Amino acid sequence: MSEELKTIKELADELGISKKYLQNKISYEKKKQNLSIGNWKKISGKNTIVLSDKEQTLIKSWLNSLEDKQEDKADSLEDKQEDKADSLEDKQEDKADSLEDKQEDKADSLEDKQEDKADSLEDKQEDKADSLEDKQEDKADSLEDKQEDKADSLEDKQEDKADSLEDKQEDKADSLEDKQEDKADSLEDTV
Repeated sequence: MSEELKTIKELADELGISKKYLQNKISYEKKKQNLSIGNWKKISGKNTIVLSDKEQTLIKSWLNSLEDKQEDKADSLEDKQEDKADSLEDKQEDKADSLEDKQEDKADSLEDKQEDKADSLEDKQEDKADSLEDKQEDKADSLEDKQEDKADSLEDKQEDKADSLEDKQEDKADSLEDKQEDKADSLEDTV
């Protein structure tokens, strides 16, 4: 069974990512793991790096691992935000229940002597509870907005950092490729 060799461009096209991004990822992992990946092969008169099936599988696993980490981080952040919102909602409900219980007890004790006065007091208390609930909902919404802004800011910083790292890796990869091409040209000149 013959091995299906692919160029970095072919693999990048298959994965739906840019060639530069893939080159940077390979360069990063090669340095990090001290690996040798890819072999030079002459294709259409041009020296090109080709990847074996095993190398392609390894590269795909790196990309899947990175994607899984990002998804886990996003899920964890979302869970924390939902837990916070649920906890705040529970506290607000408990507070509203407690306030409602006190108001009902007070209304019941006054009802025998001052039925008209109790009705008026109950209306005021309901308005106050509604106002308090509105304020608490506004506070919860504001907190959720801040958390979303913080998450967006963190995501932007991570993307900026990744872009910066990608640019550096692209520059290093280009420099390495230029050196390798110069070396190959020099070898060809001496032969």
